[in-house]
Amino acid sequence: MKIHFSKEKILALDPNADIEMIQLNLNSFEKICSGKSDGGQIATMDLASRFRWLTAVRSSIIQTSRPHPGLSKDLTKTLQKLFEEAVL
Repeated sequence: MKIHFSKEKILALDPNADIEMIQLNLNSFEKICSGKSDGGQIATMDLASRFRWLTAVRSSIIQTSRPHPGLSKDLTKTLQKLFEEAVL
């Protein structure tokens, strides 16, 4: 999982955004994704269950885009390319 947090971009979209709450939720996403011990009960689930939980449409704070299948010979390079195009 790769995260880029831009307080300026968030506040440009919503000047009243709760920056601390968003940062806490992003930190939780990261812990759950990597299965860290301090990520709570969800972080202890198997990888497939954590993926389904993280990509669930019901999240009211952090909403991910819908997962799409694809093939890549170099996942790291593809992730970086998509991250630069869609996030930065």
